[in-house]
Order: sequence, then structure tokens, then C-alpha cells
Amino acid sequence: MKPLLCELHAHTTWSDGELSLQDLVALYGRAGFDVLCVTDHTHPVGDQWVHLGVRPERLPDYFEQVEAEAELAWSRHGLLLLPGLELTVNAANPDAAAHAVAVGLRTPLTLEDGIEQAMATARGAGAAIVAAHPSGPEGAPRGSTRRFWRELDRFAGLVDRWELINGHTAFPWVAEARLPVVATGDFHRREHLATWKTLLPCERDERAVLDYLRSSARVHLTVFDPTEEPASPANGRPRLRHPCR
Repeated sequence: MKPLLCELHAHTTWSDGELSLQDLVALYGRAGFDVLCVTDHTHPVGDQWVHLGVRPERLPDYFEQVEAEAELAWSRHGLLLLPGLELTVNAANPDAAAHAVAVGLRTPLTLEDGIEQAMATARGAGAAIVAAHPSGPEGAPRGSTRRFWRELDRFAGLVDRWELINGHTAFPWVAEARLPVVATGDFHRREHLATWKTLLPCERDERAVLDYLRSSARVHLTVFDPTEEPASPANGRPRLRHPCR
């Protein structure tokens, strides 16, 4: 089975991405991707960055637009478009900050009871939960999210996959802890297309993708470089470099 080329973490103008949902789908569709998950930010109401995310009252409209675009993505590009959210809790102290990507989430939720409850709700609704850019003991620069590392025992049962690589940034402690991993582009701008991605050896079907992510089965990670070999009907997709497990 040919593995699926997946982007599991991507943002649009619904939050802080530079492309509209339609333009994002066109970009990834033309690049030959098999799976794209749209994971725009949503914040607690009191977060100072709430204006850069999907407000709770707009979540139904957001999911409705993703659903409508999914039909076009499939018919035009053979691209499986999945809905999702990045559950975003920021804090001045990096040890209290955590972002979790809910892949396949289709129902609105809030963060008013904390990210732990939101993750449990999303997972109960069938989503696969990915710990986003989980900073660890290597340091805590501004904007780091270290709560998952600090409270690993508390969150391990709620996280299905951990970003070993986000864009081009690796988190070695995730590998050392032998956690189930993925790599994502955390797409905000066009240059984030040419970053690390995940290859999933499963059917191009939403349930199959979510079930695989929620398992502990191995995935493959690769750098995607759209400049090396343009996609065409003859070759299917640009070249993938440096595959690893």
C-alpha cells in the first residue's frame, strides 16, 4: 500500500494563517498531498490572542465551511480534507502553556474548563489528539509550550501522537521517551509547505486515518520539497527526501 502523504497541522485565515481555506486546499491539492487537516486555533475567551483564533460562537460556521470544502477537495484533487482545531492555551510561564491539535474534530467545544477537559471531550468525539510543538528540557524561549513535558504522566493518556518535528524544529525528548510520533508543517505561510510531514500506511479514508493515528503503530516521517520534482499525472507528487521512522 502506498503510504499517504499527510499534513496534520495547518492554519487558514480563520485564525492566523495567510491563506484562505480554499487557497490552502488548492496549494496542498496541487502539491499531491493525500490528507490535509485544517486545525485553526481556538482559545479560552480571556486569552489575549483570542482575536487570532476561531471564537466559540463561530465554530459551527467554521466546521460547516470545512465540510463544504472537503467535497470540492476530494472531487478536484483526490485530497482527503479533515476538520480539526488547535486547542490553544497560552501563558507567560512556558510550563503552563500547551497546544493540542484535534485531528478530525467535527463538533464545537470550549476551553473554559481547561485544555485537559477539552482534549478529553475532543477525543471522546472521535478526534485524534496531537501534542503540538511540545517543548521540553532543552530550554524555554518565549512562546514555548512545556506543560505536556512537565506533566507527562497526567497527559499521556489523552495524547495519541506527539510532534517529534514541527516545521524544521525537532523535540528530542519525545524520541527519548519513545512516544508515538508525527511530523507536521504547522502551516501558516507558503514556505511551510516545504517542511517535515507524516506518511501513513493506511487507506485514504477518514476513519482509517484517525484509527491509525490513535494507535501506536509506526509512521514514516519525511521532508517534503515541492521544488525538486513538480507534481504531474505521470509522477503523482513531488519528491520526498530523507524518510525515517
